[in-house]
Amino acid sequence: MSLIEPQLQPQASSIRTLQWLLLVAIAVSFYFNIYAVPLFDLDEGAFSEATREMFERGDFISTYLDGNPRYDKPILIYWLQAASVFVFGFNEFGFRLPSAVAATLWVLAVFAFVRRVRDERSGLMAAIITATAFEVSVMAKAATADALLNLFIACSLFCIYLYWKERERRWLLLTFALIGLGFLTKGPVSVLVPLAVSFLFFAVSRELKTWFKLVFNPLGIGIFLIIAMPWYVAQYLKEGDAFIQGFFFKHNIDRFSNSMEQHGGGIFYYLPVVLVAVLPFTTALIRSLFHVKQLWRDDLTRFALLWFTFVLVFFSLSGTKLPHYVLYGLTGTFIIMALWMRKRDDCGAGTLRSQLWLFMPQLLLFVFLLLLPEVISGALPSIKDVYVRDMLSEYEAYFSVVYRLFFVAAIMFTIFCMGERRFLPSEKLLVSGVVVAFSLSGFLLPVIGGLHQGPVKEAAAIAKRDNLTVVRWHLNMPSFSVYTQRVTETRKPRAGEIVLTKSKYLPQLDNPEILYRKGGVVMARVE
Repeated sequence: MSLIEPQLQPQASSIRTLQWLLLVAIAVSFYFNIYAVPLFDLDEGAFSEATREMFERGDFISTYLDGNPRYDKPILIYWLQAASVFVFGFNEFGFRLPSAVAATLWVLAVFAFVRRVRDERSGLMAAIITATAFEVSVMAKAATADALLNLFIACSLFCIYLYWKERERRWLLLTFALIGLGFLTKGPVSVLVPLAVSFLFFAVSRELKTWFKLVFNPLGIGIFLIIAMPWYVAQYLKEGDAFIQGFFFKHNIDRFSNSMEQHGGGIFYYLPVVLVAVLPFTTALIRSLFHVKQLWRDDLTRFALLWFTFVLVFFSLSGTKLPHYVLYGLTGTFIIMALWMRKRDDCGAGTLRSQLWLFMPQLLLFVFLLLLPEVISGALPSIKDVYVRDMLSEYEAYFSVVYRLFFVAAIMFTIFCMGERRFLPSEKLLVSGVVVAFSLSGFLLPVIGGLHQGPVKEAAAIAKRDNLTVVRWHLNMPSFSVYTQRVTETRKPRAGEIVLTKSKYLPQLDNPEILYRKGGVVMARVE
């Protein structure tokens, strides 16, 4: 029985309202402040510098990072970044724009797919959830390959489901084309996820014979090879066996079997990651997954559940674990949550208690971010790493009065949503998603970027202005090379050279001349 029964039945918002909300969500989550935050190291700096060196070397087949071959990822994202910076220049906007566009297409694909197999309102809800989920909002603005890969994985799985449902050949051939583009973006994972999820789905549907026919379709395989193979062949002819060993073995097989670059974790590593990744929709995910039997009875939600479950299990078993790996399966959860919320809409507002739980994750998030300066202040004395302590010691300069006022307002808005009864909970939660995305783009990412990357960018500006030749030592931040627009060696400095390093390594440099020092980053001339 409800704690407080609504006096009036809430009215569903119009399709037009949701369409406008989707446009706002995309703009806020993917494009707002895309240019204002420094490139994050290691990944953004590495991708951006490799793209910059393509122009410097005049080589658009192989990628190099600070003069050394970079076999981490295939070529497509570099080509797109190269096209973008050719138009917009070597800056944060130019490097990040391809990811933002890919994320936009990903969200629109979610909308088009769910609208086709369900209805327009469900499609809009699924798209807004996708656009504003915490991890999507972060990765969509990152100058890396992940947003582009997610676009191809999601679209290929949409086409697989549509082929299963409609048996039209175009969906099958489009699947092979999308997997080919994914293979050109990040390699084997773009094949593994659609292949495994489709196998599981056709198996539980008792149609494995059909699955084998579609997988070994000669025309489809030909389309895949035409798209994906030319660059791989050209790269192998140019780089030889080092490319095979570096890309396929080190950065694919070894990543699964071993923990690389200290990115490890236990078997349950991704459970808390998922709960944070889908903020502010965490409660919606938990509540919707409680109804596993109902999800399994419906073809679409069964497909989405298998999609999410496979990605979660596979990367939980992987030796190398990074938070964004689980993103490859979250599209399935976004669809499940949208359909669950759509069903709740048909049943009315729900109880006051259910609303309290629905908005509790975002309330905790906003309270934490409001108190983040106090959290940093309290943690500083116990931080043993000198570099981290020096970096965080600058924190007060990045938390303005506007920052405080925004999160106070966000907390008040969330409390209002908890008790308000005129609008549907789903509508308020979708608007809350936009508020969370705005808080990330407008406040949290600028604070983190300023603390972590601001000193590197400032040091690079000085080095570029004074035409200094700098070596990096114990500081793996390739964004420095991007901002100086010249290759930076990574090694121990020699007498007379200028070094960029962490402040904690200064005692090893025998009284150097300090040229710049801030936030744990030091640029100095070695005597």
